[in-house]
Amino acid sequence: MAKSKVKMDGKGRILIPKHIRKAAQLNEGSYIHISSKGKIIVIEPVDSVADKYFGAFKITKWPEDLDELMVETAQKWRD
Repeated sequence: MAKSKVKMDGKGRILIPKHIRKAAQLNEGSYIHISSKGKIIVIEPVDSVADKYFGAFKITKWPEDLDELMVETAQKWRD
């Protein structure tokens, strides 16, 4: 487990050191869950839904109504 000592600024922000971001596979724009267990703060990466389903759908034309596309796609999956 990688550890580092960092300082929190006046707004409660901290900098996650590069070696820890790399180990956790966090990049700019990554989402994380943050929670506390008593005095322990837990930061966990959240998998991107877009990355998870990349290539699962073939879209030839961007839809005008995204909600309609989602309904059609769900119906095709059920069938």
